[in-house]
Amino acid sequence: MDFTLDPHHDALRTQVRAFVDEHIIPLEADKANFDEFENIRLELRDQLRAKAKAAGLWAPQMAKTRGGLGLPMIGQAAFYEEANRSIFGPSAFNCAAPDDGNMRLLEMVGTDDQRERWLQPIVDGEVNSSFVMTEPHPGGGSDPGMIQTRAERHGNVWRIYGRKWFISGAAIAKHFILMARTSTDPNETRKHLTAFLFHRDQPGWRIVRRIDNMGPDEHGGVCELEFDGLEISDRDRLMQVGDGLKVTQIRLGPARLTHCMRWLGLSKRCMEITQDYVSTREGFGVKLGARESVQTALGELAHDIQIGRLLVMHAAWKLDGGDRARKEVSSAKIHVADTLHKAADTGIQLNGARGYSNDTVLEWIYRYARCARLVDGASEVHKMVLARAYDAEGGDFWQWGA
Repeated sequence: MDFTLDPHHDALRTQVRAFVDEHIIPLEADKANFDEFENIRLELRDQLRAKAKAAGLWAPQMAKTRGGLGLPMIGQAAFYEEANRSIFGPSAFNCAAPDDGNMRLLEMVGTDDQRERWLQPIVDGEVNSSFVMTEPHPGGGSDPGMIQTRAERHGNVWRIYGRKWFISGAAIAKHFILMARTSTDPNETRKHLTAFLFHRDQPGWRIVRRIDNMGPDEHGGVCELEFDGLEISDRDRLMQVGDGLKVTQIRLGPARLTHCMRWLGLSKRCMEITQDYVSTREGFGVKLGARESVQTALGELAHDIQIGRLLVMHAAWKLDGGDRARKEVSSAKIHVADTLHKAADTGIQLNGARGYSNDTVLEWIYRYARCARLVDGASEVHKMVLARAYDAEGGDFWQWGA
């Protein structure tokens, strides 16, 4: 494992960093640039997107033939980390969740027709998308075997009935990927799901509410949806009937890791803001940064961020090699989620009232960070994955190589 970045990837990383510093971070200081849900206004986001496209920094995860950069996972790790040094960064480069994971999935498993109709508009930045899986109790969350929303087949049409909630981006999305139960066997937990594609304008479903939360929200928030006979053509079924669980596995593994890539950028930003402050702020005749307690806190944080970067790069390397990297992704997800929260908390503590106020983005990141230990599988679920892997592998759990 050589952690030296390919010169092309390193050059892109440097470009992204410069773009974020020049064009994106300055926008955070003006509240007029925020929408009512504390994210960048969409019209301003689209202006940034035009600049990113012109700079050749668009859709890093997508193939060049689709207008992207065609980066492997290790290249994406370097790109995304720099992109999310700003709270607005990933959306500007079209590598924000949930579009990021949806594009990757559609590119991997969609038919040529599906890629053209459902994927390309997302790549081009013409539409936002959403992944519709999580349900209220007794439906499925981290356990997709519990999914209750059902798809009933009537010839070449499927009718959807059920309820979903905490669906990211749904309030502004136009393209949706839906997970529904197609098996009538209540004991079937492996081939019971099928994935479908539908458009916002199709009848037979509605947004019940945009769910208020700690926020700040991604674009489109998290919503509760109700399906009462939504009709989907079999042409818009993704993969084969019963392949839904496979769809979730293909999508969610890399998506969890790209979350970590972005969270490392936010963690580094917290440290940058804090280092700038403690290097100038004095108390009792001594700069804060000269105090051992402050150095210890920042040293621990730098240590944790670097561990996270190594875990992410290892998982990215495994994915690039064709491995599913389940335990590597779970390890990264646990550690980086904790590190993001620690980075924001440490930043607020060392900035004092300034950190708690709206004068920096630290309090924004702090509230955002709390969801990191929940989204795409709670930390407890990922620890369970690791425990099961160790139980199955024993000492080989720590083997070197692929």
